[in-house]
Amino acid sequence: MQIVAGVKDISLFYHSVSCETEAIRNLSFDVEDGEFMSIVGPSGCGKSTLLSILSGLLKPTSGKVYIKEGYKTGYMLQKDHLFEWRTIFSNACLGLEIQKKLNDESKDKVHMLLEKYGLKQCESCHPSQLSGGMRQRAALIRTLATQPDILLLDEPFSALDYQTRLSVSEDISRIIRAEKKTAILVTHDISEAIALSDRVIVLSKRPAILKSEFKIDIQSDNHRQSPKFREYFDKIWKELEK
Repeated sequence: MQIVAGVKDISLFYHSVSCETEAIRNLSFDVEDGEFMSIVGPSGCGKSTLLSILSGLLKPTSGKVYIKEGYKTGYMLQKDHLFEWRTIFSNACLGLEIQKKLNDESKDKVHMLLEKYGLKQCESCHPSQLSGGMRQRAALIRTLATQPDILLLDEPFSALDYQTRLSVSEDISRIIRAEKKTAILVTHDISEAIALSDRVIVLSKRPAILKSEFKIDIQSDNHRQSPKFREYFDKIWKELEK
């Protein structure tokens, strides 16, 4: 498979008047085209910081960041950040507006995505009229409308209740795979990482280093019911506990 993104020996230090804090130390990994990869690690270890580095919002102190030439990244945050005064269609067009790419053709693309993923009937609705799961789907469509090649997902399901989280996370994963996108998910939920991903990498506590990675190979329609699911969970849990 083709490598489309990655980091090589990156380190990051935060500086303040009184001290210097090492957040990430000599971290390296690659992401393949079409891969769905998850990053797990202790709270505060720098998982979200990594996404900021990959997106170009934050520059590492040292090391290199690789994004394939011509490839664009799209960011999906913990909250949907839909504006209540805008309709769902208008919200879905927001990224295109900001990029000054909103035209008849791109509007047709947004209409198509909303219809394809079950929100056609909600185009004229406002966010408060939708469930949490539908709002997250609308937020993903807003991101997809700008046609990114790589999706950066920063715990986008954490605000949902557990039952909704299960259905929405699998729904979002299905959409991402249907659109043939490469995805990097940050999550603190081991089960979520295993259920959605092709590969899971485990980071240490700060300063974050790569402790281990797991290629997820579960040949089952229901990952969570597979005996191998428990095996992966136990192995990742032990890595996080070390």
